[in-house]
Amino acid sequence: MFTGIEAFLKYFEGAHRRSLRDIAALPPEAADYRPPAGEGENAWSIGEIVLHMAGARLYFTRAYRGEGWLFDGPVRPISGQADWAPCLEDAMAEFRRRLEGTPPEWLSRRIPMIDTEGTLAGWRILMMCLEHEVHHRSQIDTYAGLQGWSPPQIYGRSAEQVGLERERQRRLHTP
Repeated sequence: MFTGIEAFLKYFEGAHRRSLRDIAALPPEAADYRPPAGEGENAWSIGEIVLHMAGARLYFTRAYRGEGWLFDGPVRPISGQADWAPCLEDAMAEFRRRLEGTPPEWLSRRIPMIDTEGTLAGWRILMMCLEHEVHHRSQIDTYAGLQGWSPPQIYGRSAEQVGLERERQRRLHTP
């Protein structure tokens, strides 16, 4: 668990950078991609997903701050692929602005849930935001893989590369 908002923001910055990295790796034809089937969120284009990711960051900050579960959208519109990264960057700046300086006790204070009885601790709302980011970045990466656009490896190496290190790691860690 995070003990202060700065620690969370530092961690979230890493997820944000990976989102930027992954959308930057997409080719120009990604601008027009949308799934061949589905409806609602399951039929969103990559641009619509990016826009949703940006807006959701602000949605979760409102809940965390006790301002309600209100989705107002992102701080800037997008009209094409060139706007994807700036939209996420602006949302990150606003995300940070809304969270910086919030008291440490807000991490444990209880927030009423959106549509059911009960409450959530503030830190859980922040983790929901983080998981939401990862979920949609993974959705974009899956679309990329299905189209043959190589999504970046999350930590710079593939499962196959890790597998090649198995014997060396055994030698290093076997008494």
